[in-house]
Amino acid sequence: MLTLDTNIAKINKVGVATAKKLQRLNIKIVRDLLTYYPFRYADYSQKVPIANLNPGMTVNVQGTIDFIQNKRSFRQKMIVTEALINDGGGQLKVVWFNQPFIGKNLKIGDQVSLGGTIQGGFLGLEMVAPEYEKIGSSKLAHTTGLAPIYHVTANLTNKQLRFLIKSVIASAAQLTDTLPEAIKSKCQLLDLADAISNIHFPRSGEMLGQARRRLQFEELLLAQLQAQVARLKVKSQKSKAIKFFKEETARFVQRLPFKLTAAQKKAAWEIIKDIGKHQPMSRLLEGDVGSGKTVTAAIAMFNAALNKRQSVMLVPTEILANQHYDTLCKFFTNSEIKIGLYTRSRKKINQEPDTRDEERGKTNKNHNSLFIIHHSDIVVGTHALLQEGIKFRDLALAIIDEQHRFGVEQRQTLRQKSGQPEFTPHLLSMTATPIPRSLAQVIYGDLDLSIIDELPAGRKPIATWLVPEFKRPSAYDFIKREILAGRQAFVICPLINPADNLGVKSVIEEHKKLNEHIFPELKIAYLHGRLKPKAKDEIMREFLANEIKILVATSVVEVGVDVPNASVMMIEGAERFGLAQLHQFRGRVGRSARQSYCLLFTASLNEQTRARLTAFTKSNDGFKLAEADLKMRGPGEVYGTEQKGFPEFKIATLNDYKLIKEAKEAAENVVKEGAEKYPRLLEKVRREGEYAVG
Repeated sequence: MLTLDTNIAKINKVGVATAKKLQRLNIKIVRDLLTYYPFRYADYSQKVPIANLNPGMTVNVQGTIDFIQNKRSFRQKMIVTEALINDGGGQLKVVWFNQPFIGKNLKIGDQVSLGGTIQGGFLGLEMVAPEYEKIGSSKLAHTTGLAPIYHVTANLTNKQLRFLIKSVIASAAQLTDTLPEAIKSKCQLLDLADAISNIHFPRSGEMLGQARRRLQFEELLLAQLQAQVARLKVKSQKSKAIKFFKEETARFVQRLPFKLTAAQKKAAWEIIKDIGKHQPMSRLLEGDVGSGKTVTAAIAMFNAALNKRQSVMLVPTEILANQHYDTLCKFFTNSEIKIGLYTRSRKKINQEPDTRDEERGKTNKNHNSLFIIHHSDIVVGTHALLQEGIKFRDLALAIIDEQHRFGVEQRQTLRQKSGQPEFTPHLLSMTATPIPRSLAQVIYGDLDLSIIDELPAGRKPIATWLVPEFKRPSAYDFIKREILAGRQAFVICPLINPADNLGVKSVIEEHKKLNEHIFPELKIAYLHGRLKPKAKDEIMREFLANEIKILVATSVVEVGVDVPNASVMMIEGAERFGLAQLHQFRGRVGRSARQSYCLLFTASLNEQTRARLTAFTKSNDGFKLAEADLKMRGPGEVYGTEQKGFPEFKIATLNDYKLIKEAKEAAENVVKEGAEKYPRLLEKVRREGEYAVG
C-alpha cells in the first residue's frame, strides 16, 4: 500500500532512471508528487468537430487515423510524423517532430483523442505537435478538459508526470488537513484532499479556482503565522534599553548640514521609543531612494554610543560599506564616537591613525580585527562581520541596510554576536526598495513598519525622458554639455559582455564605443560585479573625486551608491528592467539641489513595454511605481525570486490583496486564541520553522 512517505522508485512503472529525473525536481516521495503543482493548464475542454475548426482554436479533436507515417526531413535533418485524422465529418492533418515512436505507437484504424492548437497550413488546417492518447485504453487524462502543465527536466515529459500523479492521487486522502473547520467554513475553502485532486485534475474551471484559492490561502496563512510566532519569540526576549539623550540629540540634529523632514523625524522617534524598551526592537525602515534613511538610523546609533553601547551596520557590498563609513564619519566629526570599518579588504577606525587598510599596510590582521570590533562605538561592515569567532563587546543595536540581500540565518547570526548572550540586540532593517504596505505586511509581517515618504527639501524631481533612437546623437550632446558644466554621468547596461543575437547593450562594448568614438576626450570607466573589490573601490574613489566623468555599469550601482555630482542617468535596454529597479537606478542622480536627468533607451517596439516606460517618465514616486509594477508583472518579476527573506511559495502569489487580508486576519485570530484551539496548525508552523527575521 502506498503511503505519503513511499519512495517514488516503488511506485508502479517508475524505474531507477525516472526516479533520478524526478529527484532533480526535488520529488523523492509520494507527498512530493502530490504537492508538485502545475504552473499552468492547457484548455482542451472544448471538443470541436473537424468541420468547425478555425486557426487559433485550442481544442480537443477525436477521430480515427486514416493515414500515418514517419519520414525524414532532409532540410532540417529530423524525423517528421504525419497523420490524417477523420471524424466522419472531415479530415485533419497532424504533424509531430522528432518523435518517431509515435509512428510505431499509433496505427491506421486507431481511435485517438488530440489536444492542441489549430494552425493554418499550405494545404489546409493542421495540428502541430498536439498531445495525443488512444481512446478506450484508459480514461482520457491528457487531451480533454484542463490538462496540467508542470515544470519538467530533461527527458521527463508532462505526460509521464500526469500519469504518475494520477496513479497516486488517491493518497491525497492521507494528507493531514491542518486548516481548522472554523477557518474553512468562514473563508469557504475546500478540504485539502479535494483541493489537491482538483489542482492536478480539475473537474471544471470553477473547481480549479477553488482548489488554487484553498492552497494559496494556506501558504499565505502559514507565512503570516510564522511571522507572528517570530514576533512573539523576539518580544519574549530581553534587550538592553537605550536611554534617549534628548538635549544631545537636538544639538546633533542642529549641527547637520540639512534639515530633517517631518517623515524622518517621525521615523526617528518611532525607533527611539522602541530602543528605549527592554524588549528587542524589530522594525523595518522603508524609504524611497535619497529619502535620508542613513541619518535617521544615525540618530539611534548616536544614542546607543552615548549609552556606552555598540551599534553595527551590516551592508551587502564593500562600495556601500565605504560610503556609509565616510558618511557617518562626517555626521560625527565633532564627537568622540569611534567608527570602525570592517570589510574583507579594509579594516580601520576613524580615530585610530595606526589602524590601516590591510591591503596596503602591515598591521597584524588578527590584532587589527579584534581591535576594531572591540574599540568601535559603531561598526560598518559587510558579510565579513558574520565570520565565526567575531564577537562584539556590547552590541545593543544592529542595523541591516538593503535587508532583502540578507537571509534569516545571517540576521540571526548577527544578533547572536552581541557579546552579552542573555540580551538580544535591537534590530533595525532598512530598504530603499519600495514595497507597498499591504505587501510588506506579508513579507515582513514580524517587523513594525516605519516609512519615510518624502524627500529632503530642495531636491528637484528628476526629469525623465524616453528617448527615441534617432535622438541618440542629441542625447550624447546633452551629456557632454552636462560634463563640461562640471557634472558626471552614469550609463547602465543590462549585460557585462556582448551576447550573440540578443541585441542587448553590454558594459564592455558600450564602454569601448563611448571611450573610442563618442567621448574620446573624457575619462570613462566601467564597473560590474565580476571586478575584484580593490578595483571597484578604486573606480568609485575616482568617480567620487570627479576624475572619472562617465561610469558605464551594470545593476551593481542599483544599491546605495551616492555621487551628488552626477546629474545624468542613461539606461540602455530599459525594457529589461522593472519600474522599481529603474527607479533605483534613477535614484543614483538627483542627490543634490541641482537639476538631474534620466534618459531611457529601448529597442522594444512592444506597445505594453513602451506604455510602461512612458508611465515611468511621469512619476517620481517609488511606491506608486511599485504598485503599478506589481499589477503589470507580479512580485516575482518586481522583487526577484532570489532575494532572501521573501517567503518561498509553491502556489500563492503576492498580488491577491483580498486573499492576503483574509489570511492575515485568520493568522491574528489563531495566535490570539492559541495552541489549545489550533494545536495541529501551530505545530505545523513550529515544525516548518521561521522564514522571517529571527
